[in-house]
Amino acid sequence: MSKIKVLPVIALLLLSIAVSGQAFKLNAQLLKTIDANYLKGRAQYKLMMKSLEPGRFPKTFEVKSNKLVTSDSGWWCSGFYPGTLLELYAQTKDPALLAEANRMLGLLEKEQYNKGTHDLGFMMYCSFGTALKMDPKPAYREILINSAKSLSTRFDPKVGCIKSWNGKPQDFLVIIDNMMNLELLFWATRVTGDSTYYKIAVTHANTTMKNHFRADYSSYHVINYNPETGAVQKKQTAQGYADESAWARGQAWGLYGYTVMYRETHDKKYLDQANHIASFVLNHPNMPKDKIPYWDFNAPNIPDALRDASAGAVMSSAFLELSHYASPKEAKVYFNTAETMLKSLCKAPYQSLPGTNAGFLLQHSVGHLPQKSEVDVPLTYADYYYAEAMKRYETYNSFK
Repeated sequence: MSKIKVLPVIALLLLSIAVSGQAFKLNAQLLKTIDANYLKGRAQYKLMMKSLEPGRFPKTFEVKSNKLVTSDSGWWCSGFYPGTLLELYAQTKDPALLAEANRMLGLLEKEQYNKGTHDLGFMMYCSFGTALKMDPKPAYREILINSAKSLSTRFDPKVGCIKSWNGKPQDFLVIIDNMMNLELLFWATRVTGDSTYYKIAVTHANTTMKNHFRADYSSYHVINYNPETGAVQKKQTAQGYADESAWARGQAWGLYGYTVMYRETHDKKYLDQANHIASFVLNHPNMPKDKIPYWDFNAPNIPDALRDASAGAVMSSAFLELSHYASPKEAKVYFNTAETMLKSLCKAPYQSLPGTNAGFLLQHSVGHLPQKSEVDVPLTYADYYYAEAMKRYETYNSFK
């Protein structure tokens, strides 16, 4: 891997963030609700801790069977539980949450060498990355560097992307979700001086921007590339309603991912892309008044289609960050949208009642409706981005 010796331009890009200069009046009642939610969240996650079997990570909760569904550390969602625990600990200082987070980090640590998944950003940066910000231990740093090395092995320069799913030899499958894993690579370049990670992230984002988006800036879920030539073989969906539909969480991943791309590179084309995605989402005729999207913007049974709280949580967090980079007019729209999303998530029907839902904070998310998997249930990543959005709202006017 090539080491950066004198790259002042990249260094400036990595350190530079253009902000709109906007400061907005925060809603006093929402701030009180958020503070109360941290205490509720502490109680909820302590409830979840009691139900979790040794060596297992929470995935979701099956209401009919009253069962907490779990996974091993290799599941793509494994980093969200410790990440949320750490966010709740930061707000409540409850040592039980920190102890549980540390226990889960110990179970997750071995995944730093997992080269069989593209989701190491989700798994390791949302967990160990969060831990490192709170407690800069050298061990966390090394785990994250090794995770970035493992993720980089899935990059193919012929395609210009990191492979998402392992499939047939003649297929190279890339999903829009993969934009969320690039933040780990940018971090790795900052701390190691190795530009390889940065270049992989930028190349992947550029290839995705070229092939994943339609003329209206909605995103396909899956692009199947020819691994020998890099040509696009098929544009399709897996978790959405149809190949040409706009799966809601996919649009959320794109919005969040290109916002991060602008933060890390200060390249205006990524800000433009994020703004275009935002415009598609906000101006879509099927966007509900409470701003929590239907699971797919083109679901055939709207307005009776299921909502996806996880998409709402991801979008809320993304809009809060994007508003700092946007023009004053756009910033106000994005801030107000995020605020509306948070207000909606903070109450029924999305927020769990205390002592229910196996301890999850949110309910009514949709994982994979076409396969009838994780349909209208709580999901760990919904909780994680909900906690992140609440923190971003509280600290909005102190953003740096």
